Amino acid sequence: MEIDYYFIGMSPFVYLGHQAIVDVAAKHGAKLNYKPVDLMGVWAVSGAVPPAQRPEVRQRYRLLELQRVADIRGLPLNLKPAHFPTNIALADQCVIALLQTGEDPTAYMASVFAGVWAEEKDMSDESVIAAKLTGAGFDADAIITAAKSEDVAAIRTRNTKEAIAADVVGAPAYVLNGEVFWGQDRIEYLDHALTTGRAPYTAG
Repeated sequence: MEIDYYFIGMSPFVYLGHQAIVDVAAKHGAKLNYKPVDLMGVWAVSGAVPPAQRPEVRQRYRLLELQRVADIRGLPLNLKPAHFPTNIALADQCVIALLQTGEDPTAYMASVFAGVWAEEKDMSDESVIAAKLTGAGFDADAIITAAKSEDVAAIRTRNTKEAIAADVVGAPAYVLNGEVFWGQDRIEYLDHALTTGRAPYTAG
């Protein structure tokens, strides 16, 4: 059983849901296929806009939701981090570079997400990314060099196209047997689908 996990490292909801989806996958013996995307490319199709461009009522509600989820998940959260939004592409592309060498990027991903939302780190800074890689036990120089390659950038672009084709609305999104579960608050639904073994729902 495989779950496609579409994400961008600067999303607070990716951060808040990361360990939960890892735990659900482990519970069911499912493989997570980590797929960093260009969220702006996904939003261009799904109709979403960055938080600062949303109506003020929606911006305020988002801040309430973040606090609720962080409380439920038991995770620290800087509600308005110093380095958000930021260019997360290189940090995300390191995930692809790790996968290409057969490494497990799960812990590195968690560290990057926490870097933005709990540690006030600038995750667009190459030295900060390098520290995260080193802390996770990887050769930072080698991984960052690979992450900057055209091949790795092309994979991120392909992931974005795959997400759009799968009807992904935003991040995080988890796709199981062609059925999309959008948002960390849908992990419980995904868990239920795996537990029951039901057929995937479709919109057709």
